[in-house]
Amino acid sequence: METERTYTAFLGLERIVTGGLREMLLRTKEEVDRGRQEPLLIFDDFTGQQVDFDFGGTPDQVLERALPQPTSGRGRPKLGVVSREVSLLPRHWEWLEDQPNGASAALRRLVDEARKREPALERARRARDAASRFMWSMAGNLPDFEEATRALFAGDGERLRELIRPWPGDVRDHVDRMVKVSESHARDHHSATSEGA
Repeated sequence: METERTYTAFLGLERIVTGGLREMLLRTKEEVDRGRQEPLLIFDDFTGQQVDFDFGGTPDQVLERALPQPTSGRGRPKLGVVSREVSLLPRHWEWLEDQPNGASAALRRLVDEARKREPALERARRARDAASRFMWSMAGNLPDFEEATRALFAGDGERLRELIRPWPGDVRDHVDRMVKVSESHARDHHSATSEGA
């Protein structure tokens, strides 16, 4: 089962919250309402990408805009579904159209099943890339950034931690947290390949 996706909000170089979407939105809304002037950056911890939310209005209005809202009665619930174009061969469309609940449901099932079987090495790569995106956004102007990035991609956690030690504490700690996720997946991969040998 997939763990809840987490988000991290920074005001300037200060981390104000890491948590699920609802928790992050409410805590960040409190800080925004205090009138703090530092730049607000919010990151999806799974991808390391910046995400934007509208913090205008009441906390309930912020949540209503950002969280999927169930509908009552007929019709589909709002699930945060995004429509995009998919190009497939005719035989793929024929297969999808024969699936229970239609093509969209079948594609979602296939993606979910593939994600569950995703190799640890791929999870490690994705976690490393997320850490890199976060570092580019928050630490691109900090000392030894380029060397730290090289250490990240070389898988040299010890060297990376040495290089980022002088960085602001919240930025350093969040990089370390993200790198530990990547290292954990890499260890899982090495354990699996050792057992299979």
